[in-house]
Amino acid sequence: MAQRKHVRWHIAVFLAPAVLVYTALMIVPLFGTLNLSLFNLDETKTRVFAGLANFATLFGDPRWSGAFWNALANNAWFFVVHMLVQNPVGILLAALLSSPRLRFSAFYRTAIFIPTILSFVIVGFVWKLILSPIWGIAPGMLDAVGLKSLFAPWLGKEEYALTTLALISVWQFVGIPMMLIYAALLSIPDEVIEAAEMDGVTGWSQFWKIKLPLILPSIGIISILTFVGNFNAFDLIYVAQGALAGPNFATDILGTFLYRTFFGFQLQLGDPHMGATIATAMFGIILVGVCFYLFAIQTRLRRYQF
Repeated sequence: MAQRKHVRWHIAVFLAPAVLVYTALMIVPLFGTLNLSLFNLDETKTRVFAGLANFATLFGDPRWSGAFWNALANNAWFFVVHMLVQNPVGILLAALLSSPRLRFSAFYRTAIFIPTILSFVIVGFVWKLILSPIWGIAPGMLDAVGLKSLFAPWLGKEEYALTTLALISVWQFVGIPMMLIYAALLSIPDEVIEAAEMDGVTGWSQFWKIKLPLILPSIGIISILTFVGNFNAFDLIYVAQGALAGPNFATDILGTFLYRTFFGFQLQLGDPHMGATIATAMFGIILVGVCFYLFAIQTRLRRYQF
């Protein structure tokens, strides 16, 4: 007589609360947003099915497409700055802090990581005060080292504002890639390091030739987390530059564009249907980026895993 397979009900019991909360807070709103983007209001303010008409308006109507492509380009640059500055600096800091010869490494790790737990409101407001040309301390600090001529109202100039905010975000979150890479470096087996040292591979040569290839999967994960986080960004721009993302929409990203469209701002009335369309477009961009990483990059990085 065949033995009955034991059903592990305790797994479902433990997973159920998390699944219910995630479904209520993430899955249901997601499908609600997708559904809202497919409808519109007619002249009588009656909700009618519009299909993909809202997307055609967003991408093709000059009244909407200019703002959308500007926000998308700004978002892409915001992401590029993080990839070119935050992640390399995080890897460099992790490599330095993982050295057994470095003293007070725990203090340095804590000091670098502390900004990541600060509120966006605090970070945005404090940096706005620091960089203010009227009462900020940045002009005085540069003047103290003879570099006052380099100071400019970086948050007030169109060509500098977005890059300045991106660098502020880098300062706040560089601790996250640093800690993840630091943990990946510590997970490398001692036998690998000892074998490299016996072959005469030490110092930075050891890092580039031995350690870096072994932590590439972790770097890939950090890169996709950076992509998702940057294309969901909103708080810092809103706190520092307001909903209009000045000057002249130079710091406008998809998050602030979505906020103004959905909820309205000043004389602009809110349009939930177009707001949902922008949110759906953001979801599509993030989904394409994540799928590209999973199927085109992660499969190649698996060869480096232990």
